[in-house]
Amino acid sequence: MTVRQTMERLEEQYLSPYASFSSKSRGRDEQEEPCDIRTVYQRDRDRILHSKAFRRLKHKTQVFLSPEGDHYRTRLTHTLEVSQIARTIAKSLRLNEDLTEAIALGHDLGHTPFGHSGEHVLDQICPEGFAHYEQSVRVVERLEKGGKGLNLTWEVRDGIRNHRTSGHPSTLEGAVVRLSDKIAYINHDIDDAIRAKLFVEEDLPSRFTDVLGHSVRERLNLAIHDTIANSLDKPMISMSPGMEEAMKGLRQWMFDHVYCSDIPKAEEEKAKQLIVFLYQYYCSHVDRLPREYQIMMEERNEKKERVVCDYIAGMSDRYAIDKFEELFIPQAWKV
Repeated sequence: MTVRQTMERLEEQYLSPYASFSSKSRGRDEQEEPCDIRTVYQRDRDRILHSKAFRRLKHKTQVFLSPEGDHYRTRLTHTLEVSQIARTIAKSLRLNEDLTEAIALGHDLGHTPFGHSGEHVLDQICPEGFAHYEQSVRVVERLEKGGKGLNLTWEVRDGIRNHRTSGHPSTLEGAVVRLSDKIAYINHDIDDAIRAKLFVEEDLPSRFTDVLGHSVRERLNLAIHDTIANSLDKPMISMSPGMEEAMKGLRQWMFDHVYCSDIPKAEEEKAKQLIVFLYQYYCSHVDRLPREYQIMMEERNEKKERVVCDYIAGMSDRYAIDKFEELFIPQAWKV
């Protein structure tokens, strides 16, 4: 018996009957020889972790565009924080921690430079539209490894696609990531906003903090405990009604006072225009795209608008700025 088979047997003995067992995965689009030491979900986690798209997250905006300071969240640190919260919940509920981690690490791979500002402008200008959760699936299915994709299991891709608020994951592990994403970004965005001196903790509405907690640490602790207590040995992942209502209220307060406030929005129009210029340029000069993107049009008959979106969405904030300067800003002449 291999190490993998031993681990699969241990899963069936220990995990909740509502968990997703590695041995019962719906599999991959392309059949592969099983690994002798890793389960299918462990392999998926490792493939995501070693992907180029994952590494690029360290230079992609979470909320604040190009913040001055080393302690503000990026898309990568957000992803790691979601993973930590999700694994804690999954382990306590005896769900498949490896599947949970793979979904969490992959859930934002398709995010654009400049956060949701970049996503919104690409959605407006691309004829087929753009959504980061669909792009995340496209990254793992069609863009990574020179267009071959990562060939992930169906369960991981389903969890990535359905991590959005309106999503309906097919596994409890996917549902854990979906909720953990919200727990993470609401509280960590509060932490960043306080660091940016947008407000102080005491400015948060007491009708929410009296339920959720009066510090980031307390809110994370209470939200995780509440989720575990309300989901243990049940075929669903949920919070208690009072906790869920308060979190929705605090989320809306953050939209009103942070996400749409002047400081995060200060450079947003510049970022949007930058993306528009890049999109228009590459649609008119597809020969300037990297060769791997040209091949997508030539051999896979991908539309140029979609391929240009792929290229821009994959850029980090810094790379997008550098490309804009290279294409549109006159360079000093040197002898």
